[in-house]
Amino acid sequence: MTRMIRRISHAVCLLALLAPVSGLSQDVDCSDPVTQMEMTYCAEQDWQAADAELNAAYGRAMAAMKQMDEDLADSPALAGAAKALRDAQRAWIPYRDAACAAYGFQARGGSMEPMLIYQCRADLTGQRTRELEDLASGLGN
Repeated sequence: MTRMIRRISHAVCLLALLAPVSGLSQDVDCSDPVTQMEMTYCAEQDWQAADAELNAAYGRAMAAMKQMDEDLADSPALAGAAKALRDAQRAWIPYRDAACAAYGFQARGGSMEPMLIYQCRADLTGQRTRELEDLASGLGN
């Protein structure tokens, strides 16, 4: 019984914390955020936009790598481009997250920490997007 009450109280607290944030998007001008909450929200939006661009660039790069594998079908020992890209991307994501968690230590425990992490993720994601675009265009796509 006590465990159930504790779970319910945790759920209520979580909902209370999330409630003010849910309406935030309608009121925030990310060209001029004022409060720390707005700055963090805008940094998160920047990261989400960068992540969407990354996913599109990854799709184009993967298509180019798969095409390369098809072109090398007669020489199986030379194929493996798509797997190499997939492995690289799977290694890059934890790197980005760990690097940005370390970057956030500049404001550890403070209200700026999440903003710094989101900004770092947006920056590194933008860099990775450019790398993937260069890869795809270098392969003729």
